[in-house]
Amino acid sequence: MNHGRDFEADIVSDVAAAEKGSACPECGAPMQAERGVEVGNIFKLGTRYSEAFEAGFLDRSGERKPVVMGSYGIGVGRLLACVAEEHRDENGLVWPVTVAPYHVHLVAGEDLARGLYEELLSAGVEILFDDRRESLGTKFKDADLIGAPIRLTFTPRSLENGGVEVKLRRETGSHVVPVEEIVATVREKISALEREVHESTLVAEIDG
Repeated sequence: MNHGRDFEADIVSDVAAAEKGSACPECGAPMQAERGVEVGNIFKLGTRYSEAFEAGFLDRSGERKPVVMGSYGIGVGRLLACVAEEHRDENGLVWPVTVAPYHVHLVAGEDLARGLYEELLSAGVEILFDDRRESLGTKFKDADLIGAPIRLTFTPRSLENGGVEVKLRRETGSHVVPVEEIVATVREKISALEREVHESTLVAEIDG
């Protein structure tokens, strides 16, 4: 089949896939290529499905009409993929506190830290309690991989050093807090991390 002999096209144009460095069709400047993820979508459904299901309404004049439909969706799985891509290091995830599955990862033996675990839960802290019979090194590695914002280590050695070891996932250093102050300290750190996220969001909105 040949154009011109067998048919006439409604539109004739040069079409090419744009790549990094391709000239912008509007201004001629070279275009940039950036990675992105579709996290939401909108579909205009019209009356296709409402007519099929006889979903209608009465207008002001009392006339029955089909509902005009639209679909608006956000992919939770895709959002998680975006978070993982932006908030990670060579050891694993580094969850922002506002979307982290847990605020705190508690590394300890069950007999030693059960009371502390219950106290943090009662204070509204979302906490993952790792009481497995594994080495501290293994538990620390898994804590980094999971990426909860705050890690607490409660061991006989931490008690000898003064209490509970507190470490932010994003930092390399840690410090020891007395057991009786740990709940207040954790809540303060969670609040501080939440403020950081809120402030960075405001800055992004202003810059945008």
